[in-house]
Amino acid sequence: MKRLYSGNQMVAEAAVRAGCRFFSGYPITPASEIYREMTERLQTSGDLAVGAPDEISAICYAIGAAQRGARAMTATSGPGWALMIEAFQYALMTETPLVVAVVQRLGPSTGGATQGAQGDVLLTEMATSGGYTVPVLAPSSAAECYELTLRAFDWAERLRTPVVLLSDKEVAMTYEALDLDELPRIAVSERPTAHAEGYRAVSFTAPEDVPPFAPLGGALKVTTTGSAHNKDGLLRKNDPETLEVLRHLEAKVTARRHEIADLVVDAEGDADVAVLSFGITARAARQAVLSARRAGRRATFVGVRSLFPIPAQEIRAALGGARRVVVAEENLSGLYRRVLAAELDGVTLCGVNALGAMIRPDAILEALS
Repeated sequence: MKRLYSGNQMVAEAAVRAGCRFFSGYPITPASEIYREMTERLQTSGDLAVGAPDEISAICYAIGAAQRGARAMTATSGPGWALMIEAFQYALMTETPLVVAVVQRLGPSTGGATQGAQGDVLLTEMATSGGYTVPVLAPSSAAECYELTLRAFDWAERLRTPVVLLSDKEVAMTYEALDLDELPRIAVSERPTAHAEGYRAVSFTAPEDVPPFAPLGGALKVTTTGSAHNKDGLLRKNDPETLEVLRHLEAKVTARRHEIADLVVDAEGDADVAVLSFGITARAARQAVLSARRAGRRATFVGVRSLFPIPAQEIRAALGGARRVVVAEENLSGLYRRVLAAELDGVTLCGVNALGAMIRPDAILEALS
């Protein structure tokens, strides 16, 4: 039976179904509904939800729970995400599985708490000093909030890495009719488990291997640090093994870029133009493409659900012969278009942008003419 659910509610629904047993957060619009839903659900199930005094504490609590072996999540918006980034890097360095739901709003600084935006794209890509890659998934509907939350937990566990679920205010707070029984069933992987024999804190042969996990406070002695370290987890500088560990942090994600890649494509043969978008704007983009086709224009739609690692090969394949691409995104300067410009040689990228308001299909349609 169909009922009305918001995107935020579907994030919470999927998190619980994914086996999330710990949530910590600090209320912030437009992510507060995730905080409320997770608090109610986990307290009812006997699991743990913690109201933190601030966003830094919230992500640190979640990291601690994950290092003890729990599946953990936190949620925030732009200002809170800016505060969380140092601890987020610690999760990456210590290979801690974690999901961070970031619901975008108008920035910078406190910005517009009740105004939507898609302005945190580069703040997720560049969230780590050193430029290390983390998976960033971007839903465009309540149903996709559910599916991509499950996938976020799966990638976090499989890769022992933090993952960002990058939503936006309109997706998060819009209610849509959904039947939970009709949504995709996605099994969440178990993180690889360490055994006593031959245990090292960071154990891998090939750079892209994922080391087995040992919980803090368990049977094995675990050494962990946010400083550069060797395979024993010990702080070392100018050491070949330490540099090997750092390269491994990038390789284990980028080696699976084609598995992580996730596009929604509505291609038309011989189309010479395409519209590419993500999040809430992808819905306007698709409507614009359908309108263009009714007017006799051959056009392709590409909705990007995995922003990073950049799915460049998959996007190029989806474009087919289109050599002009309209990139629609609700930010001032075309943030994802900048990213794509470095990846799509021979393709002309045109931007449709807005600030403080959603992009309408007719604005995208005009750019196609």
